[in-house]
Amino acid sequence: MKHIIVLVLVVSSLLACKQESKTADVAATEDSQMEQEIAYKSFGKEIDANNAMNTKKMTEAYQNMTVGDSMDAKVMAKVDEVCQAKGCWMKLDLENGEQAMVKFKDYGFFMPKDIAGKEVIINGKAYVNEVPVDEQRHYAEDGGASKEEIALITAPKKTFSFEADGVLLKSI
Repeated sequence: MKHIIVLVLVVSSLLACKQESKTADVAATEDSQMEQEIAYKSFGKEIDANNAMNTKKMTEAYQNMTVGDSMDAKVMAKVDEVCQAKGCWMKLDLENGEQAMVKFKDYGFFMPKDIAGKEVIINGKAYVNEVPVDEQRHYAEDGGASKEEIALITAPKKTFSFEADGVLLKSI
């Protein structure tokens, strides 16, 4: 009888330890998911990082568009440049040296001015635009270009543009 009681106690202890281990694994998984959620700082409309296309796919989509075309998109890309006056626009690095000019819906939010080189996820409308000379000069001035560089802007330019309603800035 003693052996049966001891055996039951040993088996119960082992099962209790095994269950505690599973609880610890679940807690570790939840912590890992929380870290992923905390990895981004949100600007504008709240969005999530799921289903963002890479810059290669976005560049291909832009290449197939003409002036006036638009599409809903969520893109993950690296910031090349930010408006140094207010943070009211940014340029994202696409494939093959191309860039996308990002403005923010209804001028509703701004980005930090020191995020060049950081990764963002943007959500909104991608479109192809023709930017007039005066607007190009304005952006060049906001970006800190010299008077000589600004004077070289003399013709409208076809650009890849994006109106973002939400942005996630990778904070790690």
